[in-house]
Amino acid sequence: MPISILTKVKISPIDAPLGAIVTDLDASQAIAPEVILQLKQALRDRHILIFKDQKLSDNQLLNFALYFGALFVPSDETPVLASKPGETPVVIPISNVDGGYTGTGELTFHSDHKWTPTPSSGSLLYALEIPSQGGNTYWLNTNLAYEALDETTKERIADLQLITYNPFLRDRNAPRSLYRLDKTIPLISPIFPHPLVRTHPESGKKHLYLDAATEVEVVGLEPEEGSKLIEQLRQHLNQPKFYYQHKWSVSDIAYWDNQATLHYRQAFDPNERRVLKRVSLAGSRPF
Repeated sequence: MPISILTKVKISPIDAPLGAIVTDLDASQAIAPEVILQLKQALRDRHILIFKDQKLSDNQLLNFALYFGALFVPSDETPVLASKPGETPVVIPISNVDGGYTGTGELTFHSDHKWTPTPSSGSLLYALEIPSQGGNTYWLNTNLAYEALDETTKERIADLQLITYNPFLRDRNAPRSLYRLDKTIPLISPIFPHPLVRTHPESGKKHLYLDAATEVEVVGLEPEEGSKLIEQLRQHLNQPKFYYQHKWSVSDIAYWDNQATLHYRQAFDPNERRVLKRVSLAGSRPF
């Protein structure tokens, strides 16, 4: 029998600072080249795509993700979520049950793998079970956040490099630091400075490349000056006018551009189940 190939799709922008809903697509099917190109352009324009009404195995989710890029593979020296020596799972359970990861608490605004030399370009997250309340995900448009800065701040940060310290090599029981103030503490991991203002490798747009609560350090600035600057920028990022809140439905797939967004998860009732699967795609060195 001939293979069925999807040749049409509907993409509807969300009335929000970013995001689009994709319907009339079955991600388990082969997809025509013109549709893949249409989806890639929509991701550049809208930064998140929400694919509705999907039903996929792990292999089908992986095969769908590979239309958009190669898999993200961290080194042993730069572990990420779910990393074990010599291995990071390809499909990661983002779940509060059955050995999954990230628990039930709030996850502050962040982009994935920023402490690695080549952070992931994007991720796909597939919803299998959703709690009755909470657990929504917000995505923040970091280009809008950058463009909303005053010109003096833009000039000040234009050429600055930011180190993001690996949270998976920190003592989880120690107080969380938002900025590396004490330089007498020895480093326990390699560091990879990246531009504080990142240029998107496809659109060419400028993005504020900064998480909300991960430990960081601005290269070349004294700790007091650097920490004040980062606090100012984090306060600027934390504005509803930059983000979209997604209330999950079972069978949604969210595919987001990790180079153009931050994402945040609401806490939810630990007595309820929340089960999603994530695949992350390889990226390039930020510039």
